Parts: sequence; C-alpha cells; structure tokens
Amino acid sequence: MKQKKVVIIGAGVVGCSTAYYLNKMGQRDVTVIEQGPLFETGGSTSHAPGLVFQVSFSKVLTTLASQTVEAFKALSTDAHPSFYSVGSLEVAHTPDRLEDLKRKAGVAGSWGIDAYVLSPEECLQKSSLINKDGIYGGLYVPSDGIAKPLRAVEEMTSFSKSCGTKFYGHTEVTNIEVVDGQARAVETSAGRFEADLIICCAGFWGPRIGEMAGVTIPLQPMAHQYVFTNNLEELAEEEQEVSMPLIRQQDSSIYFRQVFNGLGIGSYQHRPFPVELNEITKYGEAKDMPSVQPFTPEDFEKPWQDAIEFIPSLKQAGIKKGINGIFSFTPDGMPLLGESQKVRGFWVAEAIWVTHSAGVAKQMAEWIVNGAPTIDLELCDINRFDTYAQSPAYYKPRSIENYEKVYDIHHPFMPPETSRNMRISPFYTRQKTWGAYFNEKAGWEQPQWYEANDPLVRVYEKIILKREGWSSKYWSPIVEAEQLHTRQHVALYDVTATKKRLEIEGDGAVEFLQQLTTSNIDIPVGHVMNTLMLHELAGIKDEIRVIRKSASNFHVLCTGPVEASWIQKQLSPSSQVVIQDVTEKTCTLRVIGSKAKEMLESLASDFFVENKWVNQRAKELFIGNISVLAVYSSYAGMDSLELSTNNDQGLQLWDLLFEAGRPYKLIAAGDRALEALRIESFELRSTKDFWSEHDPYEIGLSHMVDFNKSTFIGREALMDRKENGPKLHLMTLIIDDPTMVVMGYEPVFDKEKVVGFVTSAGYSYSLGKGIVYALLLPEAINENTTFDIEYFGEKYKAQVMKNSTVVV
Repeated sequence: MKQKKVVIIGAGVVGCSTAYYLNKMGQRDVTVIEQGPLFETGGSTSHAPGLVFQVSFSKVLTTLASQTVEAFKALSTDAHPSFYSVGSLEVAHTPDRLEDLKRKAGVAGSWGIDAYVLSPEECLQKSSLINKDGIYGGLYVPSDGIAKPLRAVEEMTSFSKSCGTKFYGHTEVTNIEVVDGQARAVETSAGRFEADLIICCAGFWGPRIGEMAGVTIPLQPMAHQYVFTNNLEELAEEEQEVSMPLIRQQDSSIYFRQVFNGLGIGSYQHRPFPVELNEITKYGEAKDMPSVQPFTPEDFEKPWQDAIEFIPSLKQAGIKKGINGIFSFTPDGMPLLGESQKVRGFWVAEAIWVTHSAGVAKQMAEWIVNGAPTIDLELCDINRFDTYAQSPAYYKPRSIENYEKVYDIHHPFMPPETSRNMRISPFYTRQKTWGAYFNEKAGWEQPQWYEANDPLVRVYEKIILKREGWSSKYWSPIVEAEQLHTRQHVALYDVTATKKRLEIEGDGAVEFLQQLTTSNIDIPVGHVMNTLMLHELAGIKDEIRVIRKSASNFHVLCTGPVEASWIQKQLSPSSQVVIQDVTEKTCTLRVIGSKAKEMLESLASDFFVENKWVNQRAKELFIGNISVLAVYSSYAGMDSLELSTNNDQGLQLWDLLFEAGRPYKLIAAGDRALEALRIESFELRSTKDFWSEHDPYEIGLSHMVDFNKSTFIGREALMDRKENGPKLHLMTLIIDDPTMVVMGYEPVFDKEKVVGFVTSAGYSYSLGKGIVYALLLPEAINENTTFDIEYFGEKYKAQVMKNSTVVV
C-alpha cells in the first residue's frame, strides 16, 4: 500500500473518525490539527444532542447513518457506551403526516431497515409521557438511538495513536499552500505541516479553510434552539442517561430525547438564525464554546407550548437552560465530500451531522485508499455545484430555506422557492409566454409543462390517466396530454439542462477516451456511441454519449458536474488533450414525435432525406442561418432529433422550428412528459436507475463492454465482478392497476420478504399499463415472475415483463 502524508483539519467526530478508518486501512502518516482543545473542541460535536434517526428518503444518507450506528456500537464498552439502542418514534398529528410515515416505512424496507407503523395506542406504549390525543399514528424504528460522539472519539483516537497518528490541539490553521494546483502543506500557528493530501473536516469553519485553498465550500452555519428541562416526575427513578425512545413530532418541528431524569428538546420551529463566520468567537474568547450562541427565549415560547401539549408533565418541570447551537446546512441538504476539482489533494468532509459521521469517515477512507467508495456518493460530492451555486447569493438563501423546511413533508417534485432564475436558456422568454410551469434542474429553469397546452386535456380526456393523492401533487393533466400529443404528432423539448457538454480534443484524445470508457470509441467521424465509464472498483460512474466530430475532436455528453469533474481528473497534467466545458454557451432542443421526420425534412430537405436519416448519427449543418449539431436517434419508437446551437442563436432556432411545425401541430412540451416517454421507451437513466454501486452486468448494459480493449478504468475489477455474479438485477415490471402511480424507491416484496426497490416508474399509453424499473435480488428473480410493490402501506401486484431491453 502506498503511504500518503495526510493532514486532517478538525478533531471533531468527523476528523477523528476519518483518521481512525485511514489507520484501519493501513495508512500510517496521519496528522490531525485542531484549533480548540482535544477532544471537546468547541465545534458542533461538543454540543450535538446525538439523535440518530437513520431512515430518510435518501438511500445514501440512510446507509451512512446505518454504518455510523454499526461503528458506534463496535466502539462501545460496558462502562461507556458510544451508542444507546433505544429506538425512535415519529408521531403524526395530521393525516398527511401519517401517510408520509407509511411511505417512510416503505423506503426503510427498501434500504434494509426494520420500521413499523403504529396506532396511537401503540405509540403510547412506546412512551407513556406523550399525550395521544390528536395523534393519528407513528413510525417506530427499533435500531435508532443516541450517539455519544465524544466517547466514540476517545476509543478511535486511542487506536489512531497506537498507529502513529499525531494530534495537535490549540493549533490554528493560517494558510493552505497550493503549488501548480496541488495542495502541498498546511501552515499553522504551530508551524508548517507538509502533506500529499489535506482533508478539511473543520465543520462550520470549513468555508474559511476552503478559502485559504481557493476552494468554495458552500455551506451556511445556522443556529438551532435546544433546551434541557428540569427533572420530570415520571423519570425520577431513571438511572440511565437514556432508556426511552427518541421522539420526533415533525408537525410541530420538535424532537425529544431523554437526558437522565429530564428531557432535551430541539426545535426547528423558530425563525432562521444564519450565522456568519466573523460572528463566531474562537475557543476561550467567550464564556460558551464557539459553537454555542446565547439562547433567545422569546423564540422558544411557541415550541414550548406545543411541547407541553404533547408531553403534559413538561409544564411542571420547566426549562433548566437553553442554547442556540450552531451547525451546517447546504443548498440541497446533503454533505460535502470528496476531492476538489480545483485543487488536487484538497479533500472535504463537511456539513456532516453526528448521525452520518462514522459512515462518512469510512467511505472517505475507502475513497482515498481504493480510489472509490463502496457506496455511491455522487449526491454528496463537493464538485456537484457549478459556478452559479458557489455564489453566496445562491447557497446562503437556499441553505436557509432547507433549514426552514427540514421537517416539512417533502415531495420529489416540490420546487425550491429561493435562489431561482440562476440559469435560464435563451428559450425562457418564449416558455413564459406559453405559460410554462418551472422547476429547477442543475440551476436551470426547466419547464415541467405548459399551460398553453391545456386545451389538449379536453382532446385526450377519455384517455388521460387521472391521478389522485400523492402522485397528483405538483402535477397537471397537461403532462399526460403532452405525452400523448408527442406520440400522435410532434413536440419540442428544451433539454439544455439535462446534460453536461464537453469538447475533448487534441493529440491523444482517442487514447484518452479509450482508457475512460468500456467501448471501442474509435468510431467513424459523424457516428454517435453510448458507452459507460467505470470507476476503479468497476461501478458505473456514468453512461455517456460520445459524438466524433473529427479525427481528434469529440463532443461528450455526461450526466452532470460530478461526472465532468471525474473525467477531468483522469487527464494527466502532461497530456496534450484539452477538455472544454461548453455547457454554459450551448442550448439544445429535441424534436420528438410521429411527425418529426416530416417536419424536419421541410426545413432542411438536403439533409433530412431517407438515405441520410440514420440512427445514432450526428452532423454539423445549417438550419436557415443557424449552425447546429444535429443528432438523430429513435425515442419511444418515434423519430427524434436533438439540435444544439450557441446561445446567441437559440431563440431564432426556437422560432424557426415553431414556424415550420405549425402544419404538423407542433407544441412545446415539458420535462415531465419527456421523462414519461423515457420510461415508456425502456431507456435507463444514470443516477436514477443505476449508479456507481452497480456494474454493467447487473443493469443489463453488458453490450457496452468490450473486453477486446487491452485496458480501461475498472477492467480487472469488472472481470472479477462478472465471475462472482451480480448482487442485484435491474428488471422491468408491469402493473395492471392504472390507479397505482409509484414514484420511486418503493419496496418490492416476494411474499413477506423485501427483495428490492423501485428506481423509475411511469405509465405507458401504448401498453395501457404501468411500467416499473426495479433493482431485485437475483435469487428472487430465479424463483418468481410476480411480485408485490408496497405503496403507502398497500401492496399491488406486478409482473416481470418479458423480452424487455432491461431484463437481464
């Protein structure tokens, strides 16, 4: 194993856990620097209440939380447990919340965690303190509990010290030395520490450290109210710090945990308290630790009354003391992990709660040592934000909004309210005129449907599938009308936001792409190829589209900034290959429909004639005076042409296409109809139907792997995975019940056993049935062709579809 000189900034639970796991994986030259004392540093670890609610609608966060529970249990001793497995109880005070808890119980099964929906009487049995009046039910997770991070840190640092790791307290970082884009050293009040690799685990101080390295760390410190009560009569005989379940009353934005004979109560109900770094004192400069600000009792008046109504004995007990504790929020509520694209060797593990701390550290160590983590961390990758999102004008308001909505019922299509109109395509003015309903995608304002198409609802009203309940939120029947109209006529889709676009050119471009991808990329000029990128452990990093424009010039479409960053990192500093991100200056329209070919032939008959209309071909041409890159493909059994041009000609292209499309009933259609057509066409989507935890053989994409190539990233690991057999298979299921519109991550059952979960789902008007993609255990597939999908606590029959392109 190659030894690396690693310097970790921050000795909270994340920094110490990362050192611990690096040591466990054989790394010995590790140094941990902390500006405060060791190990109650004054950061968020020092005041965190330690609640571990594992289950969320995010698979990655749930996995990280589960790994943290596992780690803290292993670090426990009889005298000093690092984790109390007391379970958790979430209660519903509204019918909508109860339905959400049923949905959460479902995804808990999908992610492999036991969770049970309880009646009001069963909730009372779990905690006799609560008032069950007004409770509709609850969710109980027996493996949840209370983490004691400082005890875990004590055990971890003892091991790390035995491996030679050095810890320096009261050592302030003053600068990060970067030479030729590579982090080289950490300069501190105690001297200079050379490093091959620097990991920033500084918590809410992270942005200050990032600034020293020239790296934006987009997080917002927020103060959060937490109080300790006096003793409760019902807990007078308690000798353990905690024996009762954690309780979360999300309808009032309050949580509760036992602290010996009293309770700790936290509230998200108060007005937001964003904190700027220059407002935070250093350790020892104030009475309280740096992560704690003075309590503001007026903001806790309403939460306290709600708490008393829920736990009546609190009225007599009263509040002993309160704090406004600081912790980190990000624009999308996810951690910030990985190596910065801007500075090689500068790694980040930021915006991490105790809930996910040890899990994050374990994955970070695997990432550093093995080249990739075991679980997919794309949603947490520090490089997921383009330049627009690195502006405080974007990430501060959006982070505050996430704080305000942290206990809301979150719908997957709920649009954000702040930091909008950060990126708009040249078609935006026309889209507004057509009454576009916008959501955000990668910062772009993306039309979901167009109110101008409302008359089509009446045209197709006898066919349209009506939605009710959860699936009808943030939806319109216009979506269905646009999907149907595309099939019968033709529609124009703005797909500017759907992909990152890179120009890769120069001497060695072919060789670079051959190493990067699983297919033989030495294709003729004008040809288009879909291929895979694998990481070092043979997980699918992305499915990309490669267009060869000339002998040494390729146009590459990848899923997003994380994948684009990964491509850039594979390029040697001495390479003659140049990678240019052209996303910002490019706009793209996609013409799809049964009449698409006729419409386009009327525009450019010299190109769109029968013998040139070839699938998976690309050509640079003029439509009118507009220079476009045209790519032809088939989509859902219909003709499809993708037209890309520079932003300055985008609006003209839109108008020209609409003028030409009038005789063919061309409409503008939104992203939701396009997604429905994707599912109906059995086209998989990277990061939605598969991610880096899966290999091509599990997903049914082995035809994209060419082992005749001597080498590509992940080749040897893929051969091993192929020999060992798949852990999952992606299957296509059919649902006959048209009223069931699942939306993803619902569990799939074989009798009473969970054997997988849904990735994508939609309704096929051509089949008259629901289509579901699901990742399932191979042994379940070998035995059955019929499964049950649980949706809000109810089970619905689903059949394996025969002869599907997704079936393995």
